[in-house]
Amino acid sequence: MGMRAVVTGAGGFIGHHLVSYLKGLGYWVRGVDVKSPEYEASEADEFLLLDLCDAANALSASEDVSEVYHLAADMGGIGYITASHAAITRNNTLIDLNMLDAAVERGVDRFFYSSSACVYASHHQEKADVTALKETDAWPADPEPGYGLEKLYTEELCKYYRSDHGLETRVARFHNVYGPLGAYDGGKEKAPAAICRKVAAAPDGGAIEIWGDGKQTRSFMYIDDCTEGVYRLMRSSHCEPINLGTEELVTVDELVDIVSGIAGRSLTKVHDTTKPQGVRGRNSDNTILRQVLGWEPSTTLQDGLAITYNWIAERVGAKVSV
Repeated sequence: MGMRAVVTGAGGFIGHHLVSYLKGLGYWVRGVDVKSPEYEASEADEFLLLDLCDAANALSASEDVSEVYHLAADMGGIGYITASHAAITRNNTLIDLNMLDAAVERGVDRFFYSSSACVYASHHQEKADVTALKETDAWPADPEPGYGLEKLYTEELCKYYRSDHGLETRVARFHNVYGPLGAYDGGKEKAPAAICRKVAAAPDGGAIEIWGDGKQTRSFMYIDDCTEGVYRLMRSSHCEPINLGTEELVTVDELVDIVSGIAGRSLTKVHDTTKPQGVRGRNSDNTILRQVLGWEPSTTLQDGLAITYNWIAERVGAKVSV
């Protein structure tokens, strides 16, 4: 069949970049999503607007490809995923089940599933000085409600489909992916994009609102490292869930300071502790990633945020000037 792949969620941020990455490697790529890419045209050889909650659409998406890169999901930033448990869980369950069934029926060679650090047990993430999360820390299960629970459940489904149907599955737990071409407003943006937008819109000497007290911690992975890591994992023989992130832990306040420095602005932080802020601390332990792939993400937060900020600032400036 040759190098033919489908990327679900190709209208979204990571999926759009993954299509471009695979095209650069010489793949024929079909992109599938309920929406077209928002910021620039897809490089996919074929782009289908399909709702994968429908099993027939999942079959169409998986036709005549050897690899499935399944990124499609109903998701967003912390505000969205804490307010939409029923819709997110329902939609993602249907999407994931349909794509696994379709992959088996179509006889694809390999199936990549994009999981999330949201699967990790909450009691490991109650302190800002969090111990980096190992893959085994997902059990006993106590994931984030809704989105995290469904992701953990589908990780197990991937194991069952591998053992019962012979489907070669690969699973990566993404840790806070950021970069250009991602949502930066509207409620589904992640913290780096939201902060870049707020800094870009604020005058020098002004103030910006921060959700939480600013001391909550995270690690963030630049999009180019994410796409390379996904592809490397698909080429490997490792079939257990694996972390895909960086070990560069920062507080949200430090994230604001980095972006403010890139923008050349001095800003006052106004903390709103009534807003959702997620777990207190979360970081990736890349021990297994280094052992399995002989590689790990290498883009520094400073370098990745500079690219991301400049992209968002151009758009924020264009909106303000209209």
